[in-house]
Amino acid sequence: MHLDDSVDRPSQLLQTLPEDVREDLGVHPQELEAEVPDPFIVEGSEDALSEGGHASSDMEAVSPDSESVPPADEEIALAQSALASPSEVPPSIPLPNVNKDVPPPPPSDAESEAPELYLPGLTMPTMFLPIPNTDPLNILLTKYVSPLEKRPVRDVTGEWQDSDFHSMVMSNSWRALARMARDRLVTCNPENLIRILDLWSLRLSSLARLRLYNQTSAECTNLFAVLNATEPPSARAYLFDRVLPFELEVMHARLKYWAGDPMGYLDILYALLKKCKLQAKSSKAEGDDSSLLMWLERAARMCLIIASQMIEMKDFTAATKLLEPLFLQRTGEQPSPAIRSAVGRIYLQSGYLTQAAAHFAAVEGDAGAPQTLKDMNAALLACAEGNWTRADELLRALVQAEPDNFVAINNLSVALLSQGKLKEGIEVLEAALHSSPSAVVVAEPYLFNLSTLYELRSPTAAEKKRDLLIEVAKWSGDGLKTTCLKMPST
Repeated sequence: MHLDDSVDRPSQLLQTLPEDVREDLGVHPQELEAEVPDPFIVEGSEDALSEGGHASSDMEAVSPDSESVPPADEEIALAQSALASPSEVPPSIPLPNVNKDVPPPPPSDAESEAPELYLPGLTMPTMFLPIPNTDPLNILLTKYVSPLEKRPVRDVTGEWQDSDFHSMVMSNSWRALARMARDRLVTCNPENLIRILDLWSLRLSSLARLRLYNQTSAECTNLFAVLNATEPPSARAYLFDRVLPFELEVMHARLKYWAGDPMGYLDILYALLKKCKLQAKSSKAEGDDSSLLMWLERAARMCLIIASQMIEMKDFTAATKLLEPLFLQRTGEQPSPAIRSAVGRIYLQSGYLTQAAAHFAAVEGDAGAPQTLKDMNAALLACAEGNWTRADELLRALVQAEPDNFVAINNLSVALLSQGKLKEGIEVLEAALHSSPSAVVVAEPYLFNLSTLYELRSPTAAEKKRDLLIEVAKWSGDGLKTTCLKMPST
C-alpha cells in the first residue's frame, strides 16, 4: 500500500529533533513511531491485509483485485530474502543427515499388551525351608546292618556343585536338585521371571520326590501367595494365563491331596481340565495349530490324573467313562491303543472281564498297535481268568524278546508264585536285580514282591532282606518308600 509523502515527512523531521526539544513541543515518542508493514505479507492475501496496521486514518480500503495498488518494493525485497533458495543457504548451517539411524518399529500388539512383571519376593531366602538331612534308608541300615563297614555310604548333604544336571536326574539325587534350585533362585535376577518359575517347578518337584510333602506344601503356598498378590489385576491375569508353567498349577492342586481332601483335589483337577478345553477352543478359533495340540495334550494328561485318583477312590465306572472319549483324540480316526488298553485294564481291576476282553480284542485287531502291548493284555486277561499256564507262556515270551522289560519280569514272578514255583519266581527277580540294579531298585512294586517272596521262604527271609537292603542302599537315590522292603524302622 502507498502512503502520501505529506504523512511521512513531518514525522521524519520531528525524529531529527533533540529529545528535550520534543518534550517542549509536547510530542511523545509513541506518536513518532510509524507502523511498519509486515515484510512477510503475501500480496493478494485478504487475511494479511486485515491483520496489517494502517499508518493513517486517511488510507482508503481497496480490494486485492484493484489495479490501483502498486507493489511495495521494500516489502518484496524482504520477502525475497526470506525465501532464499537452498543453494544460497550459508555454509554455517549444517545440512540434514539423511543417513542417520532409523528408529525401531513400534512394538507389536502382543508385546504392547505384555505388562512389566517384577516379583522380587520369589527370590527371597525366607521363601524356602531347610531340607532335613535324615534319610529313611540310613535309619534301616543303622538298625539292621552291622558292622559299620558293611553299610553303604549315602550322601545326605545335597552337594551339587560337582555334578551336572543330567547325572543328578538319572541317579535320583533329588536332595541335590532341590538345593541347586534354591541356591540359583536366591541369586537369580528378579526380572527373569520365566527362569525363576522354572526353578520353582524344579524345586517343588524335587521336594515331592523326596516325599517331604509338608515342606512342599508350605513352599508352594508361599509361591502362590506372592503370585496372587501381583497388581494390577490385569498383570496378574497375564501372569497366570501366559507365564506361569502349567506344571506349577498341577502341583498347587496336589496340595489338596496331601492334605487328605480327595474331593477338593478332584474339584481343582476338573477346573484345570476346563481351562485346557477353553484354551484349546480358543487356539482352534485363532488357527494356532501348535497351541491347539499343546492344550489337547494337557487335557488328555489331566484326564489320566483324574482317572488315577478315581481308581484310588475305587470309582472304576467314573474312571472308564472319563477315559473312553479319549480314544479318538490323537488321530481323529484311529483309536489310541495305549488308552484303550488302559481302559481295559481298569475294567479288569474292577472285575468286568467281559468289557476288558472287548477292549483287548479291539487292540488285538489294530494293525498299528505294538505286539508287546497285545501280548501283555492277553497275559493280564489270562491272569484274571486264572489261566496261569497261559500267562506264564506269554510273559516268558515277552521277557525273551525284551530282557529289559521289568514289568513283564515282575508279572512273570506273580504267575510263577501262583503256580507254586516260589524258588523260580525269586530267581527271576534276583536275576533282573543283578543285571540292572539302578533301574530295578527304584521300582517299589518290584521290591515289595521280592520281599514278599523272601518272607514266604521263612528260613532265609531275614538274611535275604538284609542283603536286599544293602543292595538298595547302594543303587537307589533319594525318596524311596522304605515300606516296600517290609522292614520296620521302629
